[in-house]
Amino acid sequence: MLIMRAAYASKFDDDNPLAALAVGERPEPVLPADDWVRVRVRASSLNHHDLWSLRGVGLAADRLPMILGCDAAGVDADGNDVVVYPVVADPADPRGMSILSEHYQGTLAEQVAVPRANLVPKPAGLSFADASCLPTAWLTAWRMLTTKGRIAEAESVLVQGAGGGVASAAVAIATAMGKRVYATSRDAGKRERITELGATALASGARLPERVDIVIETVGEATFDHSLKSAAPGARVVVSGATAGFQPKVNLRRVFAMQLEILGTSMGTPQELAELLAFCEEHGVRPMIDSVHPFESVRDAFARLHSGDVFGKVVVEF
Repeated sequence: MLIMRAAYASKFDDDNPLAALAVGERPEPVLPADDWVRVRVRASSLNHHDLWSLRGVGLAADRLPMILGCDAAGVDADGNDVVVYPVVADPADPRGMSILSEHYQGTLAEQVAVPRANLVPKPAGLSFADASCLPTAWLTAWRMLTTKGRIAEAESVLVQGAGGGVASAAVAIATAMGKRVYATSRDAGKRERITELGATALASGARLPERVDIVIETVGEATFDHSLKSAAPGARVVVSGATAGFQPKVNLRRVFAMQLEILGTSMGTPQELAELLAFCEEHGVRPMIDSVHPFESVRDAFARLHSGDVFGKVVVEF
């Protein structure tokens, strides 16, 4: 049996997810069907999804050990530089799909197996580290702004909690599109970083200079009332996360009187990922990378993400 280096969940620990992280040797991936291929991973980026998996959220005990990681860029068997689209059709899942590291082994390994249709060509202008940041957080932000938020019809955008991966991606993308972007954060240092991206940074809950056409909402309960109050007539409030509570109080009178749209979304399509890659290359947009770690220091990468003191993506390179 051929083996490879990998970072994986060996157990669950809700109080200390880092204690459930194992680093060691795992079998090379098996191809479950004829249309699946192996990719040699050059770079992978971490997501909070990985920490939730270590806590046992969205991952069943009977699937352990599970290699973690949703995002990767690497080289396919034919020598092509590719970005891995991390969503796999899964009839057994209520969503009809699953993300790598939920039912199928993830990307924090020397190799990952995916359907051939999940390979998107990597533009030459993007490094493996940059490209590895895009398939989950950046793809979600892209879909929130374009497909769901209809940004072509918008002039102004509010991004709540702009230190997180999806939120900081939304700031960078919307700014590159020439929109007026407002972004909130409780952290003064993160507000300074947001300003460097070209957005107007505000403290959480602060009154905006104008009501906006799109609100990017990943925080949830702590910011949702502010999101509704900041929305212009006919605005789209697009939700892809709820890191600070998932049961906000919603003023329905404001929703119908202002004719607001509240839209949920998650991830995106392979075509949207290809569009995002082309946009980043054409406009010189690059993901904010908080830190880059060799695989030998993958535990440090997880500790960095778990600290909560990150701005942008944490990358692991092979």
